[in-house]
Amino acid sequence: MATEHIQLNVVGMSCEHCRCRVQRALESVPGVHSADVDLRTGTVSVEAEEGLISQEQLAAEVVNVGYAVGGMNTP
Repeated sequence: MATEHIQLNVVGMSCEHCRCRVQRALESVPGVHSADVDLRTGTVSVEAEEGLISQEQLAAEVVNVGYAVGGMNTP
C-alpha cells in the first residue's frame, strides 16, 4: 500500500520529553509508520498508509497528550 506524508504544526512542545510524548502517541496510531518531531520548528512529519488516517485523527492524538495543533497541510 502507498504511503502519504502529513505535517502537523504542534504548539506547546519545549523539551525532549514533549518530543517523545508526541512521537509515541502518533506512532501508536494504526497505519502510522513514523513520526518525526522537530522541536525547533514545532512541526511533526508523519508517514502513514495512504487514505487510512486523516490529519484530524492525528491532531486529536496530539491534543489527547496535551498539546495544541495549528495549521495542517500535506505537501
